[in-house]
Amino acid sequence: MTPPPSAIPSDERACWATLMTSEHLLPGLVVFADSLLRTHASRYPLVVMTTSKLSHRALAVLAAIRNVVVRPVEPIYPQLAGTHLATPRFGEVWTKLRVWDLDEYDRVVLVDSDMLVTRNMDELMLDDTVFAPHGAPDKADQWIASSFACTCNPNRIKTYPDDWIPANCGYTPQSHPSALTSPLQPTASSPPTHRLINSGLVVLRPDSTTLRRMIERINTDPRVVAYRFPDQDFLADWFEDRVKILPWTYNALKKLKTVHPNIWRDQEVRNVHYILDKPWKLGRPGTPANPKDIDAEIHSWWWDAFDRLRQPARYNSKDGSFAISSDDWRECVESYVTLSLS
Repeated sequence: MTPPPSAIPSDERACWATLMTSEHLLPGLVVFADSLLRTHASRYPLVVMTTSKLSHRALAVLAAIRNVVVRPVEPIYPQLAGTHLATPRFGEVWTKLRVWDLDEYDRVVLVDSDMLVTRNMDELMLDDTVFAPHGAPDKADQWIASSFACTCNPNRIKTYPDDWIPANCGYTPQSHPSALTSPLQPTASSPPTHRLINSGLVVLRPDSTTLRRMIERINTDPRVVAYRFPDQDFLADWFEDRVKILPWTYNALKKLKTVHPNIWRDQEVRNVHYILDKPWKLGRPGTPANPKDIDAEIHSWWWDAFDRLRQPARYNSKDGSFAISSDDWRECVESYVTLSLS
């Protein structure tokens, strides 16, 4: 059992948090949870915010993982639907903002579940310098910390903004090793794209009053209908000049490996983010299901982690860290993984 926040020392009242709205996301979630909580032994719980769209079987899978806390939440939808979404599924991501309601915690790191932790990241919970360029822990609730959105658009997705080109990307002018310790921070003269974040990982101080104000703006701000990436575009506007840019390593977008060799080093990655096509949907690289995978190497990292977790002694372990039944594993996890041609 995860101790309630009140039982955790005040300097450790922190958690990871993610949103789950559909059972088909479970392969990503269970691999992420295994890498975060067990392989790399985070001392902090993972709060999974769930909506009524999630099945009872999926909830049972979540409940079977030690240090996962299931938190039912109400979805957030703007009164006026977005008309320029980069992809229709982004209509669900507004609910990620419910993380600001987790104010029983002093600090939360919002994460996406299509990730793979490769090194322990608990320092994000303890270091106040992740907020604001010079620390400012007394004003931490007014800031967030996150990484740049990569605006290179290497897949040439037509629904992405026209100014999403390599020359405008916040990662383009950076280099190794300074990108690890002194990532570029936006200034008044920076291109507008340097103020965009990828909301796959956001460090924040939750506050339910802030959430109520956010929802009010979501329902009244005319810019909302034009957002391509709803939650992250909104956060960039809401926090404006109060975003501390984190090194790329905490939210290592899989495309950075090939698009930004100027900064990418395999050994420095802490957390891979499998944006765009999901490895469990594509199938194992090099198989008939996925013969020409341009991201084969980085997708293979996910498949290696899945293969380890796929062992019955791992997903239903004797120590109780994972207690997923064979039926639930087969019908709620593997059923959403492209295995037949692997």
